[in-house]
Amino acid sequence: MEQPQKLRSIITVNEFIRRQEKLTGVATGEFSGLLMDLILASKIVHREVNKAGLVNILGTEGSANVSGDTQMKLDVFANEQFLAALEVGGHCLAAASEELEGIVCFEGGRQRGARYIVALDPLDGSSNIDVNVSIGTIFAVFRVDEPGKLVTEKDFLRPGKELVAAGYVLYGSSTMLVFTTGQSVNGFTLDPSLGEYCLSHPEIRTPEVGSIYSVNEANLNDMPEGVKNYLASCKTKNNPAGKVHTARYIGSLVADFHRNLLKGGIYLYPATAKDPQGKLRLLYECAPLGFICEQAGGRASDGNRSVLELKPDTLHQRCPLFIGSAAMVRHAESFLNG
Repeated sequence: MEQPQKLRSIITVNEFIRRQEKLTGVATGEFSGLLMDLILASKIVHREVNKAGLVNILGTEGSANVSGDTQMKLDVFANEQFLAALEVGGHCLAAASEELEGIVCFEGGRQRGARYIVALDPLDGSSNIDVNVSIGTIFAVFRVDEPGKLVTEKDFLRPGKELVAAGYVLYGSSTMLVFTTGQSVNGFTLDPSLGEYCLSHPEIRTPEVGSIYSVNEANLNDMPEGVKNYLASCKTKNNPAGKVHTARYIGSLVADFHRNLLKGGIYLYPATAKDPQGKLRLLYECAPLGFICEQAGGRASDGNRSVLELKPDTLHQRCPLFIGSAAMVRHAESFLNG
């Protein structure tokens, strides 16, 4: 008689967080609640992304965010959902969003003596939604010293090495949540039938050397000579991998970063003549993804030093970014600083 198949052990993100509470002093009940608030908002955004073509949520909003980028309707929707979840949850003192000029403070968090603040890129790569390309959410979490304090912008102007958690959600062929609390990097895939994120990629380690490079080469003529020379080395065997690299560029930061994190590679968005300070935002994109990457064994650099060492002067400060497999990033840095 055929034996019944054993059920595969499924670890939901909620169960995983509870287990983490026993392993680290960072993952307190309040902190776990904060993560669950972010996760709830991501599920709502997932739902809208998956039916975007069926409702009036595609296209531009007709306005620009504080950085001058055209806002998509989904940008505005995602921003509203994450801020609402953080406000209602009561585990967050304040949030800074790439979509807003200043910070948003939550009185409920102050009254409850919350100790966490969150920086958000609510929907990175949203211009790709019209053509059904993967997009994402990026979040970064800091802890303040005084519970329930009145938060100002200064509380957000801290280097990435002071983060207590960072993560991203990738809305693609499947929706994935990847985050770290400074212990390890773990990935969870949303099971729509259960409505739960389930552990699918435990303890992610990015390869030391990869063979993928991701860059918008349309900007090549405006890039520094060191970057041009590095990209030339990617097209020969004169690199750590000892072979010609493969070019892969989606144009959605979270999607490009996620692929390279798992398979090994480098994503670069250097300074250009048009954007001499770089284009990506230090607080909302570079620092949180850098925190994740370095926890997974990779490296994130502005071309000279780790982005986690950089302290922003403003909420929307931009920064060059070289991120991915450690050997590849160091090789790129050698061209810039040689």
